[in-house]
Amino acid sequence: CSTSAEKPVLTLFTKKPCPLCDEAKEVLEPYKRRFILQEVDITLPENSAWNDKYKYDIPVFHLNGKFLMKHRVDIKKFEGQLTKLELQ
Repeated sequence: CSTSAEKPVLTLFTKKPCPLCDEAKEVLEPYKRRFILQEVDITLPENSAWNDKYKYDIPVFHLNGKFLMKHRVDIKKFEGQLTKLELQ
C-alpha cells in the first residue's frame, strides 16, 4: 500500500484557455491514481520565469521536477517514466 507522499508529482504548465491542456488531462485520466497532478498557471506574476520559458510550448509536463514532454502526451514515455519511479 503506497501513501500519497510516495506518488510521483506530474506538473502541468498551463494557462487559460488551453484546449491542448484539457485534451492532455483527458488522456492522463486513466492514470490519475498513480500520480499527483500539480497545475502551474504560467500567466500568474509569480510564474513569469515559466512563462518566458514555455509560453509557446504549453502544455509542458515535468515529472518529479524533471522535464518530461510538451505539446501532447506521449503515453509510452509517460508510462515508462511513471513505472520506473514506482519501482524505485
